[in-house]
Amino acid sequence: MRIAIVTDAWAPQVNGVVNTLKATRRQLRASGHAVLMLTPENMRSYACPTYPEIRLAYKPYAKVAAALKAFDPDCIHIATEGPMGLAARRYCLNNGLDFTTAYHTRFPEYLRARFRLPLAISYRWLKWFHRPSKSVMVPTPRMREALERSGFRNVVLWSRGVDTQHFKPGPREELTHERPLYLYVGRVAVEKNIEAFLQMDLPGAKWVIGDGPMREELEAKYPHVRFLGAKTHEMLPAYYNCADVFVFPSRTDTFGLVMIEAMACGVPVAAYPVEGPVDVVAHGKSGVLDEDLSKACFAALGLKRSTVREHALCYSWEEATQQFVRHLHPVRRIKPLPAVRSSIA
Repeated sequence: MRIAIVTDAWAPQVNGVVNTLKATRRQLRASGHAVLMLTPENMRSYACPTYPEIRLAYKPYAKVAAALKAFDPDCIHIATEGPMGLAARRYCLNNGLDFTTAYHTRFPEYLRARFRLPLAISYRWLKWFHRPSKSVMVPTPRMREALERSGFRNVVLWSRGVDTQHFKPGPREELTHERPLYLYVGRVAVEKNIEAFLQMDLPGAKWVIGDGPMREELEAKYPHVRFLGAKTHEMLPAYYNCADVFVFPSRTDTFGLVMIEAMACGVPVAAYPVEGPVDVVAHGKSGVLDEDLSKACFAALGLKRSTVREHALCYSWEEATQQFVRHLHPVRRIKPLPAVRSSIA
């Protein structure tokens, strides 16, 4: 098939959405599909408020419409709800084309944490965005249930995978003399609830890999924690393998791809028993889930790394991409709706 994927999240961003889309594109092409990625990469762009490292496309509709028309896709998938996603949504509705969408990130919870925006406002807008979608793809069963309770329709499961040849047990280099070593990998931002990890009184060392708007503030506030900055995909396995426990303090992630990466390296996870971790972590086998995160950290130290790795092998990008393809819809040109305009798109 000819598959067009439209996304606001793309390199040089380093996050779970970008990693998921790159892995999916790789699997789709390996299966013989032609894939067009429409990203902000070659668009006029501006810095996302409070996230200057993220570039948002500026009025991308004309370029998105021209690219989709030229590619003539069999299926169109809109991965994000930003300017690129809005432009693709508008093009599809104006031309009577079916499309699918994905719900990768719990933006309402993030916006409430950062700007105190009421959840009802954000969810109302997201329901409007996803309403015409033939399939709203989400990563976990609990996320599907949560969106259906909020009034979303056509919600389907699109799981995630891990490259178990890249993320695998390796030499535990002595990059630190302090043990146990507790590791966090992800954005350094308020919505990740990272201070729940930094505040804990744990023996040993704490490392943080990642950047974000709170990094400078938290480095000054927690001088005993090593903030190592963002690391490339190629470098991450070495850091995972150094760790004794991977700590995932977020309460709002829809999945948490970094947890699978850590587990694939044999590193047990400590997390809260909330959406995301409860679907990814096998409690007592590949990690420990507890409302007391410090208890989870101590208990995770006793898990066998070989058992942790075994659980991670259940997740493959091949199977996840097969799910993705099953949920795609043919564009099925129908009578166009009245033209949709958007100052953002």
